[in-house]
Amino acid sequence: MGAGDGKAEQSKLAAERVARLKRRLDEAEGATKPWDADAVSEKVVADKLGELVPRGWYVLHDVHWPGRPKASLDHVLVGPGGVVVVDCKNWTGEVRVLSGVLWQGRYARTQAVEGALAQCAAVSSVVSPPYRRLVRPLICMAAQPDLFGVTASDVAVAGTQRVVGAIEALPQVLDQQTVAGLYAQLGQDLTHEQEPGIMAFRHVRPGTVVPPAAPPANAGAPAARSGSSVRPAVRGNPSAAGTGEGYRPAGHRAAPKARRHGTGGAGRLALLAAFVIFAVYILPYWGQ
Repeated sequence: MGAGDGKAEQSKLAAERVARLKRRLDEAEGATKPWDADAVSEKVVADKLGELVPRGWYVLHDVHWPGRPKASLDHVLVGPGGVVVVDCKNWTGEVRVLSGVLWQGRYARTQAVEGALAQCAAVSSVVSPPYRRLVRPLICMAAQPDLFGVTASDVAVAGTQRVVGAIEALPQVLDQQTVAGLYAQLGQDLTHEQEPGIMAFRHVRPGTVVPPAAPPANAGAPAARSGSSVRPAVRGNPSAAGTGEGYRPAGHRAAPKARRHGTGGAGRLALLAAFVIFAVYILPYWGQ
């Protein structure tokens, strides 16, 4: 084989490697597109649900699914109408609720309905028993703005333009004080880290909490001044509510022991180094 043939062979191998790398890049880009679309749809729904904040609703975005450390819930709302667990979907095509069944095209999406019911049951399990019956599931279709329907299992399905009205239409079952208490409880139960790093690949940080505006002065609770920081009452530990220790935002952790007592680790390391020096350089000549 001549020099020219060797160069041609090397050029061919290089071209094949480039082609393989390009295919892998295309596959990686294709794999990230659904995640990007889901993140955009969750953001759209989150912005829409924000319209409920001035109307007495508390909003929690992208929080932990109780009992499933590696799963999350898109949105959980607490307000006068109870607790609403919102599962965000970004389905395309024809989506409808017909005869109590959720359809996408010609396929019945019963699994999505069962998933919404499972999310509702998980949140109900951490709510105080008197209020468990007030937890409701809702599927929000980000790409179907005008859709609204209710399945046979009582799961509401609403598009982005109908979701606020559907939640507002719920009958009032909670007063403002109870709403604040439930919000504080769910804030603690759903926003603490359950397993290190499980949300590293999410586009939204876990435990993003949006408090509602202060209720009017005639709503049974004193109105807060504009711009003030409103913190819901923390139930079960009255002293913690005043100190701010009862409710900590997601991601806030106490310093590890090694940080709080850094000198202990350094002392042990120095002692180990001294022992190694003694064993290697002094002990062999001991007694000579």
